[in-house]
Amino acid sequence: MQELKKKIIVLVSGSGTNLQAVIDAIKTNEIENVEISMVISNKQDAFALKRAEKEGIPTCFINPKEFSDNTQYDKKLTEIISKYNPDLIILAGYTRILTNQFINSFKNKIINIHPSLLPAFGGKGMYGHKVHEAVLKSKVKESGCTVHFVTENLDAGPVIAQKKVPITDSDTVKTLSERVLKEEHKLLVEAIKKIIFSSRHFVYNT
Repeated sequence: MQELKKKIIVLVSGSGTNLQAVIDAIKTNEIENVEISMVISNKQDAFALKRAEKEGIPTCFINPKEFSDNTQYDKKLTEIISKYNPDLIILAGYTRILTNQFINSFKNKIINIHPSLLPAFGGKGMYGHKVHEAVLKSKVKESGCTVHFVTENLDAGPVIAQKKVPITDSDTVKTLSERVLKEEHKLLVEAIKKIIFSSRHFVYNT
């Protein structure tokens, strides 16, 4: 009897290069027996949705303007995702901060990729180029990326995997972000394989 495929939901807000890395890894069987059930975005013009549509993956845009607050938005998000009973939810450049109610609805199933070596340069306001600006301003010698479980404390959940990149004297936000992004693509795929196929159970207590 063929094993049922593991189901992944991906939440996106931007161009979706990390999503593409996951799609490609599934297509080449680097990640085996997994399917992306749906890609969901809070931004209608997110190019990540186009990437998913091109691969025949169902997409969904949930307009934040149609909800009175984050709680109501995440209630709708929970309702949609629950229909798929996913094994894993991936935040791949998702810019909304999830409510505790949503996080607890899918405890141990939500992971995020962050463009720094957490716990450094994480927390409120630390996303995208803002992270790289802070890193360069601090004069540290290396940066990188982190995949971690999402908990009620922003960017503070258990670390699953990290990759380091060196920082050069000539680095700009653009060059550093490009170097880190390349590693993000590899790291996210590695983390998915580790979570889904490892015999170890990733469980944390809050």
